[in-house]
Amino acid sequence: MKPSIRIFDTTLRDGEQAPGCSMDLNEKLEVARHLERLKVDVIEAGFAIASPGDFESISAIAREIKDCTVASLARTTEKDIDAAYEAVRHAASPLIHTFISTSPVHMRYMMKMTPEQVLERTAAMVAYAAKKCPDVEFSAQDATRSDPEFLIQVFGTAIKNGATIINVPDTVGYTTPEEMSRLISTLRERVSGIDKTVISVHCHDDLGMAVANSLAAVTAGATQVECTVNGIGERAGNAALEEIVMALNTRKDYFKASSRVDTTQIYRTSKLVYSIIGVAAPPNKSIVGTGAFSHESGIHQHGVLSEPTTYEIMTPESIGLSENKLVLGKHSGRHAFADRIKTLGFSLSEEEINERFIEFKKLCDNMKSVSDDDIVALITNKIAANDSHYKLNRFEVFTSNEARGTCVMSLVYNDEIIEDVALGHGPIDAAYNAIDKLVVAPHRTLEDYSIHSVSEGKDALGEVVVKIKSGETTYTGRGLSTNIIESSVLAYINGINKILKRGDMGAKARDI
Repeated sequence: MKPSIRIFDTTLRDGEQAPGCSMDLNEKLEVARHLERLKVDVIEAGFAIASPGDFESISAIAREIKDCTVASLARTTEKDIDAAYEAVRHAASPLIHTFISTSPVHMRYMMKMTPEQVLERTAAMVAYAAKKCPDVEFSAQDATRSDPEFLIQVFGTAIKNGATIINVPDTVGYTTPEEMSRLISTLRERVSGIDKTVISVHCHDDLGMAVANSLAAVTAGATQVECTVNGIGERAGNAALEEIVMALNTRKDYFKASSRVDTTQIYRTSKLVYSIIGVAAPPNKSIVGTGAFSHESGIHQHGVLSEPTTYEIMTPESIGLSENKLVLGKHSGRHAFADRIKTLGFSLSEEEINERFIEFKKLCDNMKSVSDDDIVALITNKIAANDSHYKLNRFEVFTSNEARGTCVMSLVYNDEIIEDVALGHGPIDAAYNAIDKLVVAPHRTLEDYSIHSVSEGKDALGEVVVKIKSGETTYTGRGLSTNIIESSVLAYINGINKILKRGDMGAKARDI
């Protein structure tokens, strides 16, 4: 069997660049903790030079994570590389990831550099990074649309000057599995010193082939795959981590390779990321979709009941999805609640457990029983609500099919209660108008509003997700309650608080 395939997770960098997928510091830390339990090899925590907020989150992750390499992206400039190193320098295993474009169209129109200038910059900046950090990854942006002969020169130059990992990005999702396999084989045969480096690929999904291209690279000799949880990312997204890992795990006979990932952590990590970005998994999503292990056809049902392997090539338990036998409710004790939190993959302090337990008990007063999905929603919504500028005090609404909605809104700001009243086309519009009158924040536009039930039954929790655009950034706000108007109010306040907390966030790096 080949050496283990390294899983380089870029959910917190490339994944977070997708519109509406931005995360605050607390959310990023929780995702990083789940990725560490998942046992990915590398966590790319962000792009340090992009903003003070990105730098802070990378530094916090680097200080906390012990069982994964922590990386920061950097362009091939001294300023970028300095920022990347300062952000990851306290990591147990730091990595600087620097990149430059190598395709004719990028060099001419975006970089405005000649091939000779790109080679000179590569040599100088990889050497500069290598003096600061023992591990340096070099990426040739838009590699799959680059001249293979030039790629051979660029990668050889990077390795000669200290690169320990060379990355072949399919930046715009252009290539095919056969072409990717041929390119990796060519690089392995002709790049000087490549036998002493890790060969990585980073594939985008514009033509729906990111996973196939990544796996084709593995069969050709790549030893690292860059991917994101649920495949989130710019445009059509990235290669999905869960699909890469489960393909390697399920088809060991074909790939003759494996990863160190603990597959039983896949489902809860996927669930967390979907929850934080405010998106539900498509029912037919591979591995983690609600229909991935469902069988409606009579023929399929008969087969699965007779022998699961007739229609299931992997088990629900292999990704951490199993039937919950322990029902939590109003009579459940703190110990059982704390144990369930741990089982779901969250590490909370005693104080945090106590706070969540109080909220759990309040929830039990309105629900017959509380599911795992309810508990995950409770925790992730609390993470999102930390360090809030504005908090809900109370609200009163009047609505009718014959009159405009009216809302009296009361918020807490700087330990003072502020109140106002507004009209609207229904109770939620009125509530949002009242909040807008109270809140001092940058100009914003509500771009999307959605509501779904977290679990089943008429007493189910309702989770509202809003997308609010401010400047060039779209923020996700989430609210949770058995009262859907309260959920709506909490979601809008949460989104506004994120705008205020991340007002210093600058433009993100382009994807590679």
